[in-house]
Amino acid sequence: MIELKHKQVMNIIFNHVQFHPTIKIKYMRMKRILGMGNALVDVVTMIDNDKLLEKFNLPKGSMQLVNTERSEIIMSGTKQFKRTFTSGGSAANTIHGLAMLGTYTGFIGSVGRDETGDFFENEMKLAGVNTLLLRRNNPTGTAVALITPDSERTFATCLGAAVELNAEDLHPELFRDYDILYLEGYLINNFTLVESACRMAKENDLTIALDLASYNVVEAYRKEFSGIVNEYVDILFANESEAKAFTGLPPLKALESLTGIAEVIIFKMGADGSWIKSGKDIIKIAAEPVSCKDTTGAGDLYAAGFLYGFANNLNPEKCGFLGTLIAGKVIEITGARMDEKRFADIRDKISKITRE
Repeated sequence: MIELKHKQVMNIIFNHVQFHPTIKIKYMRMKRILGMGNALVDVVTMIDNDKLLEKFNLPKGSMQLVNTERSEIIMSGTKQFKRTFTSGGSAANTIHGLAMLGTYTGFIGSVGRDETGDFFENEMKLAGVNTLLLRRNNPTGTAVALITPDSERTFATCLGAAVELNAEDLHPELFRDYDILYLEGYLINNFTLVESACRMAKENDLTIALDLASYNVVEAYRKEFSGIVNEYVDILFANESEAKAFTGLPPLKALESLTGIAEVIIFKMGADGSWIKSGKDIIKIAAEPVSCKDTTGAGDLYAAGFLYGFANNLNPEKCGFLGTLIAGKVIEITGARMDEKRFADIRDKISKITRE
């Protein structure tokens, strides 16, 4: 009897199950997913009170862009606390999670010609990601994630080389081996880059998924987000505050207001679970009962689970359940990257779910 490894098993042809009538299914095999986002190294720091956030003028729960000098001040001012270093970036976390689940993935990003850039690339490659990285002279970007005792995370992000990714770096060949393009909303400040990626993806018949990223980013770039979502996006991810910033409405009313825009809309509600709108159907997914240690990466890994289900042509409810399952696992640890042992347990659970 031939023994197949996990990734070989996951690439065997799946049964054809239509997810939504207006989203074209290109192949019967598992869909391949390409991510694009800021390539960063996370500095996850557990602080003991909210006053430090006020000291550094960081609104709790937000992502703030900072320059190199301010990033160094924040890291120096929190050096007494426990911290861990992991490869990060919103889309990179999602793509890493998908690769660990056995999905064929690629990632487009920009890093420095430095050890930090090597660290980022090696971690992604170790998970099985096809890294499509450009090397720059500026240092690799970092995201200082400050975790307060209530497990809320606040980011001070120094983009460094990540911000140098531009539309001229893209070409149609990058998209031809993939079926889904996953974008993080943090890229929206370079509208030309995002629009070029979406246009090339559509020319290659890719489904486009977008995460709105952070409420303050949505508030600053609402017009740009509206343009991209209306023109290109098939699958839209947002949390409660992002949905309100985008529509000005509470979650359920926001879902209704977005009818006819994205084909599938997912609102992540933290401890209250998630809402999924697919066509005319609205589905509520309850949160997993877990012990929360750190919410960093919860939304990114929810997207990984959901897209894994979508890539395997599962129905919206199962996709949401997989997203909830994986998000529940990552908040039990510090940081957004889980080890192989934890992923092995997740893959075992997913295998049982997909057979039901």
